[in-house]
Amino acid sequence: MTKLNKKTIALVAHDHMKAELVDWSRAHIEQLKQFNLVATGTTGGLISESLNLTVHRFKSGPLGGDQQIGALIAERKLDCLIFFWDPLNPAPHDPDVKALLRLCSVWNLPVACNRCTADLIISSPLFDSDEYLRNVPDY
Repeated sequence: MTKLNKKTIALVAHDHMKAELVDWSRAHIEQLKQFNLVATGTTGGLISESLNLTVHRFKSGPLGGDQQIGALIAERKLDCLIFFWDPLNPAPHDPDVKALLRLCSVWNLPVACNRCTADLIISSPLFDSDEYLRNVPDY
C-alpha cells in the first residue's frame, strides 16, 4: 500500500554535529526513505551525497535556512525536526536556532536535539501512524 501523504522531516545539524547526523541517518536509512526529507544547505548535501537520498535543500542555516524551515513549521507543512545542535560551540546565529526550537514548542511539533531522542522518535510506531494525530494549537 502506498501512502499518498508522506510526512516531512527536516534534518539540521551544526558544523561539529554534521557527521553525527549523517551517521544517524545511515542507521535509519530505511525509515527515512519513507518520508519527504528537507534540510539546511550543507547538511542536506552531505546526507544526499553520503546516502543517495533525495533531500530538498534550503539555504545554509546562517543564510536563512533556519527561517525557511521555521516557515514550514508555521505553515503546518513539517511533521518533525531532527536538529543536532552543538551545545558546546555557540553559533553566531544562535537567535535563529532558539526561534526554530521555539516554533516547535508553539506548534507542538516533535523535535529531537540529540541522537537518543531522534532514535526514539523515528522508531515510535506512533510517528508514522495514520491513527495518531498531533494536537496542533489553533491560534
